Amino acid sequence: MTSESNKKEEYISWEEKIQSAFSQKNPYEIYIDLSEYRLYLFKDGEIIKKYPVAGGKEDTPSPFGVWKIVNKGDWGEGFGGYWMGLNVPWGKYGIHGTTRPGSIGHSASHGCIRMFNQNAEELWKIVPHGTPVIITKGPYSPFGATPRTIIPGDRGADVMHVQLILKKKGLYKGAIDGIYGDGMKAAVFAAQKQCGIEPHNEIDRQTLEGLGVFKFE
Repeated sequence: MTSESNKKEEYISWEEKIQSAFSQKNPYEIYIDLSEYRLYLFKDGEIIKKYPVAGGKEDTPSPFGVWKIVNKGDWGEGFGGYWMGLNVPWGKYGIHGTTRPGSIGHSASHGCIRMFNQNAEELWKIVPHGTPVIITKGPYSPFGATPRTIIPGDRGADVMHVQLILKKKGLYKGAIDGIYGDGMKAAVFAAQKQCGIEPHNEIDRQTLEGLGVFKFE
């Protein structure tokens, strides 16, 4: 009888934990499309807010990909008062306000997502830590409409995407960190040889096409 009672108590305890976990599930998700400079806030799969934003300049692009908010803070007037940091491995990126409201709707930042200050404050108060953040730019992410030539030392979502391709091909065994370091060069050389391309450090259009990223016109 005692054993049956213990089992019942264990089951009730387990059920309470499951219910608690579900009740604490984050219902929010942020989707940012930089082809239209718009941030969409979803709750339980439904859009509840839309905000205009600014993204990174061509030479300092925003980190395209799927991230999450890992820290939140008050960064003072320099960043519009509110900061939501993302878990991007190759640098410090986040969503924040701005002292340059005229930049909203343009590619103007060093990679972060800028918002009008009142919008950044509102979003900061709504979303918790761990909220997923998807950053894209229409159908061209993570390379943009005009892919750059990636050289050693470059960082970004395009580098991370190439690392993933090389890893799937069994050519790269390093970290998926979005940084084109020395450990990645050998994998790039090997991939270029497989594609009949003379090995070179640059990951250019020919190399990207050889890797099957997409076909260029």
